[in-house]
Amino acid sequence: MQIATTASLPSSPVFRGLSALALAALVIAVLTAAPIVSVWANLFAGGTGDTWSHLVATVLPEYVLNTLWLCLGVGCGVIVVGVSTAWLVTMHDFPGRRVFAWTLVLPLAVPAYVMAYTYTDLLQFVGPVQSGLRESFGWQREDYWFPDVRTLGGAIAMFIFVLYPYVYLLARTAFLERASGMLEVGRSLGLGAWGSFFRISLPLARPAIAAGATLALMETLADYGTVAYFSVQTFTTGIYRAWFSLGDRAAAAQLSAALLGFVVLVLLLERTSRGRARFHNTTGRNRPHPGRRLSGLAAAGALFACAVPLLLGFLLPAGLLLNMALSEGDAQFGARFAQLAGNSFTLAALTALLAVGFALLLAYAARLSRSRWRGMMNRIVGLGYAVPGSVIAVGVLIPVTRLDNWLAGWIASWSGANPGLLLTGGIAALVYAYLARFLAIALQAVEASLGKITSSMDDASRSLGLGQGATLFRVHLPLLRGSLLTAGLLVFVDVMKELPATLVMRPFNFDTLATQAYTLASDERLAEASTAALTIVAVGVLPLIAVSRQIAKGSSKTSAC
Repeated sequence: MQIATTASLPSSPVFRGLSALALAALVIAVLTAAPIVSVWANLFAGGTGDTWSHLVATVLPEYVLNTLWLCLGVGCGVIVVGVSTAWLVTMHDFPGRRVFAWTLVLPLAVPAYVMAYTYTDLLQFVGPVQSGLRESFGWQREDYWFPDVRTLGGAIAMFIFVLYPYVYLLARTAFLERASGMLEVGRSLGLGAWGSFFRISLPLARPAIAAGATLALMETLADYGTVAYFSVQTFTTGIYRAWFSLGDRAAAAQLSAALLGFVVLVLLLERTSRGRARFHNTTGRNRPHPGRRLSGLAAAGALFACAVPLLLGFLLPAGLLLNMALSEGDAQFGARFAQLAGNSFTLAALTALLAVGFALLLAYAARLSRSRWRGMMNRIVGLGYAVPGSVIAVGVLIPVTRLDNWLAGWIASWSGANPGLLLTGGIAALVYAYLARFLAIALQAVEASLGKITSSMDDASRSLGLGQGATLFRVHLPLLRGSLLTAGLLVFVDVMKELPATLVMRPFNFDTLATQAYTLASDERLAEASTAALTIVAVGVLPLIAVSRQIAKGSSKTSAC
């Protein structure tokens, strides 16, 4: 009887669950990567070789150089701003700390292209800043020099102050989860505040910081509205020009491949530098850190360091938009905007829930299998975040439209009634495009947090008779709660701001706040666009505040256990 039981072990519920988990992860990965594969397929679709030769001879070097400078500037900027603010509000006590803890995430609700329009209106020659200087000092145009915001440096600044919350959120979650006992050991060994930061907290938080910086870089590489308005030529503007202006999909796909190469390089550099190092929190002495009290110049410096990114990234642009909305605004504000807000919230909430669930499934399947191909599959899924939204939309639209037409024909032949386009006629195809684009956000956050849970906890759970499913729900999920909330938050806000994919794939008579704001702003009707832009910010701010506070509360409860 014992032999029979052992022989039937592979068909036990544990193994069946593992097989089903691996199969579900494979299906999700294939479906998510399909639009990217569709884009890559255009590399071999032919096209006019003259277009690519022209790009190589004229603008390709500029694309490469500008993209490199963007990556370098934004990467360094978001790490410095995000890590420093997260460390200050988590490990120190100074005036305004509690307010900064949740307000520093607010710039994440502001679309980068809206900020670009706002600062251009503020700092241009006829804007209030230069006009005030001329009136105050009696200057003429030739009497003074003023920096032009519509440059590469201006674009880097816009991205830093919009995207640093990626690093701030993940780094703050990592700092909150760090054991105070480890810091006490560091102090007992003679380490001061800076020594504890560089030798204990920073190495332990490195996976989260790298994940946040990678997300910021991928968002930078995929942006179109900001760089196009600032006339900064990058791979993204080249892709749009080749695909939609020149009509050459092959050239656009080749540029997309080069753009993906940048993302692959970023990921490989981070993982290579990490090597075989693993960062686990193994101590049980994990209680809330009291925070080092700052006073005098130190408190003023901390207050200034936290106030500047909040002022430049949220308060100033939001205040300018509010002023324009109250003074002029959109004359159509009313029931129309309630519908737009409802559309945006529905799309964002549905995509966030699906993205977090799929990311947890993919990350957990990779953890259980420990095979290189499963990890590589997750990396391929993550590349979708670097592809511009409209390119993803086209990659989704071609196969899904064919499937939609086939389904309509099959149902019509079976029932005698034409159901219409079931997928592209509704929001299903649009949500699919969002998942292909933004699943990487949730996957990066979940993987970074899951990687901090030592495998010995899995072994202890199995020794107590828990299977993989029970281990996930009773051990991992409580530890991952803050990171899952962070992942859902990031996806929610990004979908709220997503523009290119929505413009291409939205159903007829289905608009969102992002499409309304961009359409008006691109026509230089910024005062009218301010109403929709403020609505995007307002809808995004409340979840940001709620989840930010929930992360701190959940981490405190976990620490006290």
